[in-house]
Amino acid sequence: MKITAIPQLYRNLKRWREILAVLRRYGLADWMSQFQKLPFRDRIKDARGIPLSQYSREQRIRMALTDLGPTFIKFGQILAARPDLVGPELGQELKQLRANVAPDPIEKVRATLAHELGDDYLEHFQFIDPTALATASIGQVHRATLNDGRQVVIKVMRADIEKTMRQDTEVLAGVAQLAEHVEAFAAWGPCQMANQLSTMLRRELDFGRERQNLEFFAEMLAHRNDEVVIPKPVNGLCTKRVLVMDELVGETLSVFLHKHADPSICARLSETIASVYLTMIFDEGLFHADPHLGNLLLLSDGRLGILDFGMVGRIDENLRETIEEMMICVGKGDQNRLTRLIRRIGEAPATLNESALSVDVSEFVGTFGRQSLGDFNLTDALNELSGILHRHAIKLPNQSALLLKMLISIEGTLRELGASFDSMQIVRDFVRKSMLSSLSPRRRIRQARRIYLEAENFFEVAPDEVLTLLQQARRGEMKLVLEHQRIGPTVNRMVLGLMASAVFLGSSVLLAMNVPPVLFQEATYLGIERLSLLGAIGIVGSIAVMMWLLIAINRSGHLTRSRDE
Repeated sequence: MKITAIPQLYRNLKRWREILAVLRRYGLADWMSQFQKLPFRDRIKDARGIPLSQYSREQRIRMALTDLGPTFIKFGQILAARPDLVGPELGQELKQLRANVAPDPIEKVRATLAHELGDDYLEHFQFIDPTALATASIGQVHRATLNDGRQVVIKVMRADIEKTMRQDTEVLAGVAQLAEHVEAFAAWGPCQMANQLSTMLRRELDFGRERQNLEFFAEMLAHRNDEVVIPKPVNGLCTKRVLVMDELVGETLSVFLHKHADPSICARLSETIASVYLTMIFDEGLFHADPHLGNLLLLSDGRLGILDFGMVGRIDENLRETIEEMMICVGKGDQNRLTRLIRRIGEAPATLNESALSVDVSEFVGTFGRQSLGDFNLTDALNELSGILHRHAIKLPNQSALLLKMLISIEGTLRELGASFDSMQIVRDFVRKSMLSSLSPRRRIRQARRIYLEAENFFEVAPDEVLTLLQQARRGEMKLVLEHQRIGPTVNRMVLGLMASAVFLGSSVLLAMNVPPVLFQEATYLGIERLSLLGAIGIVGSIAVMMWLLIAINRSGHLTRSRDE
């Protein structure tokens, strides 16, 4: 840890203690769960009195994040969208994270509104409901009525949430720095991951971004106003910490399915949802990233309402083309091409076992690429693909991971509606559409223009770079850096072995010269006489170190065979 991080560590010392206490509690329960006959195995319990050892590891992680507070709940929700990092099982469990926090009292809400909208903010409203309509980790929602009678909802950021999350992100950055020194975690790039999560969290702390997203999606879907409704923000009353928008009158699809699921309405909603989200992905390259049943409403006039645009995914042209190629590969069963595309779209570690990856991809294509249309399950296929990425430590770009999560959520939503949603038929229809569009003159011209611009940039930059290298070589400033992977532990063991050998030899001299202080002034029954105390301690210590080194090398599997065998 850098010296410059010490002030942050001191400033967040209390929070560090709280976090370590929670992690110690759940970590101890996780350790005890491995021993069925441990007498005090069930001593640590949750709030309902159920022993923590009876929960699965994924459940304990979710519970720990819940106990750590709003920031870590939000981090868990973000990680739920990254099954390539945490694995499908933990990703599925983290989807259940909900902020179990009491809403801020209305006095704090009014103070925030006065600070953001001015002390005269009440002049804009006829009525503000003091009871929160909904509460989340970052904000809470209240119903209100504008002076012109317009029914709206006010999304207000929780008091002091920025300070709490800034403190927790600093703590998380410190944990990531420590994790960089653990080989098992270093392959995932903990510091880079923490920075990405912190960036996503800062975006969600700016309601101005959500206001822009609402306006953009409303414009994108304007031609479908008879089917889909996006809440319209009240621009004059929106700030970074306050978002005022139209209230959508209806019930969430989760409530609708629980009360009365009309098959005809479900079929119509399924068709609308599938059409809207496929249009977002493949026509616009911008999509709503969290389409679960709680964010989709059946309005009183029968239209579909979409809520919560705080998390939005974008797909650029290159990523869209790669996704199209991957779908074509799955449809055709081309595992070799699919393996190369996975390596292209993700960030593979230096230690990637390409043979094992090829085998996993071949099994994936063999399982899902040749299934009949009625048997194909897109969710299972995407979860299996996430598992392959996780096993081989291949990290996806944020936008690709959001798309993966959105596709899983959308099919889960459509299956909840009981629709006859044939995933493979849609994939194959899209494959045919993609193959035709790939041959269109417009797309070829666009690709040629992009290649021309990249080549032009290369030929502009390359001469300067070559001249710079030649000048550095002429001045003798060119350096060649060779880096050996995992050489640190090897060097440390070598140095420790040399030091132990030196101590052993030195201690042998002390014993031979009877250097005081000495033990046993007279001969004992073993014949030991005038034994140098320092020499004896050195001999025992050096032998212990040598034995420890021998055990460590043996455990690594490199004592009698090379790493490549």
